[in-house]
Amino acid sequence: MFTKSDIEKYFNAEKAESLLFLGIGIVGIIAAIVFLVVLKTQFTKGAAIPLALVGLLLGVVGYTVYARSDSDRIRNVYAYDMNPGELKEKEIPRMEAVMKNFVIYRYTEIALALLGLVLFFYFRTNLNQQFWAGLGIGLFAMAVLALFADYFAEKRGHVYIKGLKEFVSNS
Repeated sequence: MFTKSDIEKYFNAEKAESLLFLGIGIVGIIAAIVFLVVLKTQFTKGAAIPLALVGLLLGVVGYTVYARSDSDRIRNVYAYDMNPGELKEKEIPRMEAVMKNFVIYRYTEIALALLGLVLFFYFRTNLNQQFWAGLGIGLFAMAVLALFADYFAEKRGHVYIKGLKEFVSNS
């Protein structure tokens, strides 16, 4: 049976995972700065680009989700008791859109990881093209980290939306 504590659990886990995204983003940006300012090889300059760009993206997403999780949790717990129709009319469509986006993210992250591997393996032995090898390994690393984090978010989302649908059909 789907309860208010399931809503609380979902949004608390979302908030916690958003800190993981934020942390990965910050580490990526710091690593990019170190690669550009301290190490300064062609390989590390190439790796710094996806570390910085994807790090910035993950940091922004992590912060945004973290900032809104509490209000989403409160709104949906309130709707559970006071207005279950809102869960059906607003929360389920929102979650269906989120779940569709996870599919897009998954395939994008897989494509970027594969592109990163291709770049790395194609250029790794060419000493004049180490920038591209570095870009490839940086892209691969950040795409795999994002894929890993999104996997758990998507898995949690499936459980949550299933519970929501069962709840509104029984209300």
